[in-house]
Amino acid sequence: MKKMPKLAVWKFTSCDGCQLSLLDCEDELLLLAGQVDIAYFMEASSRQIDGPYDLSIVEGSITTADEAERIQKIRRQSQILITIGACASSGGIQALRNFADVTEFTSLIYAKPEYIATLKTSSAISDHVRVDFVLQGCPINKTQLLEVLSAYLNQRKPQIAAHSVCMECKLKGNVCVMVAHGTPCMGPVTHAGCGAICPAYNRGCYGCFGPKENPNSASLSHWWQTELGSDKATLLENFRNMNAAAPAFATQSLKFIEADHEKK
Repeated sequence: MKKMPKLAVWKFTSCDGCQLSLLDCEDELLLLAGQVDIAYFMEASSRQIDGPYDLSIVEGSITTADEAERIQKIRRQSQILITIGACASSGGIQALRNFADVTEFTSLIYAKPEYIATLKTSSAISDHVRVDFVLQGCPINKTQLLEVLSAYLNQRKPQIAAHSVCMECKLKGNVCVMVAHGTPCMGPVTHAGCGAICPAYNRGCYGCFGPKENPNSASLSHWWQTELGSDKATLLENFRNMNAAAPAFATQSLKFIEADHEKK
């Protein structure tokens, strides 16, 4: 009998939403279970089989020293390592700490802040180890996840579109909310995958799938300010969301702060 590849699913600092997207595959997951040996997936089973693993899926960001050590061990045990979701790809919503003083806000929130052991920043998995593929989203698109898993199990390149949410809007026949309603929308700089859910309901995209390839964030923010009259608060709340630490978004949000300081 042919030996099935071993699959492991790991959690770091996150809400578990992306792992739940895998469980939400339901019938497809049953088919997957027949093709791989799910050796480690604590969200679904208490079964724990030691590595090495042919394929590891990692959710969550690195926020503690223990996590920084654990991801190194997982990388050494994994032939292929795939990160899923905004936390793993860019630090997640918790990466808002990267723009503040962790010591200051933990002292304000916790009665015993000395018990809190955390790093000063929340960082992506790729900041610590080599990653073979990054699947974006908050949460991820389960169809895209199945495509990535199928691709690696069959030793081919994943077919994940690299275009922006604007393309998804065109495919769905959505009216552009920026042009028609003057609504700030992150669609032009955001990776496709959500199916343009928000613009379909006349809401601006808020960038839950993170930056697309080569996004022109500076041009978009300039257009918002000059054509839509958007203020700094609007700009920050859009660029500093669940993908706040993604370089293309973080760089742009810091420019808003610098420009504000220069005015003062």
